[in-house]
Amino acid sequence: MLVWSSAGRLGARALLLVCFGLVYAVPMGLMLLASVAGEWNDVLPSKLTLAHYGHAFAGEAVEQLRVSIATGAVASLVALLLGTWAALSLRGITRNWRRLLDMVFFVPSAVPSVSVGLGLLVAFSRKPFLLNGTIWIVIIAHLVLISAFTFGNVSAGLARMAPDIETVAESLGATPFYRLRRITLPLLTPYLIGAFSLSFALSMGELGATVMVYPPGWVTLPVGIFALTDRGAVFDAAALTIVLAAVTLAVLFILSRLPNRASGR
Repeated sequence: MLVWSSAGRLGARALLLVCFGLVYAVPMGLMLLASVAGEWNDVLPSKLTLAHYGHAFAGEAVEQLRVSIATGAVASLVALLLGTWAALSLRGITRNWRRLLDMVFFVPSAVPSVSVGLGLLVAFSRKPFLLNGTIWIVIIAHLVLISAFTFGNVSAGLARMAPDIETVAESLGATPFYRLRRITLPLLTPYLIGAFSLSFALSMGELGATVMVYPPGWVTLPVGIFALTDRGAVFDAAALTIVLAAVTLAVLFILSRLPNRASGR
């Protein structure tokens, strides 16, 4: 609904600020307080300390962060390759078939992640595809859950790209591979980076499927946070949550600077 009056716009902005505060600011603020709390027996915590962050940057936590970054990077890169290939391939088929295959691609994102994890656990616990207990089943779980978003981003980029550009290049004698390498992919660069960024962020926070399939030697940080919370170490879990959010935001910020440079070229 459009708001035309000054009072209405002011009220809409105030409502937006209140909603933002309740949904984002307040939970994050409480998480920050919990990460430095020594005790919390009143309205505000007491005996503030940075010891929880010391635990977050030592021992198992560092290894879990490394595992999360490695899993997110590998799964996002594979999802980007598969999603881009699928989006490019579906451009040449009929509309009805494209709608059907689009729906198939988005099915994993509509299924609860725990169901995906259980399905993979059952499917890959027997020969000849025995992956249970390996890191590959974790990467496959993340890949299944994030591939739809990569496909959707690239498909949106292709839909916004003018078809005349490739037609002109073809009329000038450009081969399909040359058009793909020098025209299509450069124009899709912002969408490709956006797809990778979204996939990486989703992978870094994934818990439902991961907790079903992870092997003892490949524990991601969300699984570690869940384990700490389950043991009652809420303050340590809060510090790890802040670290996870900070690392994810840092990677996304770096990636967000890349489309501008690519567009400039």
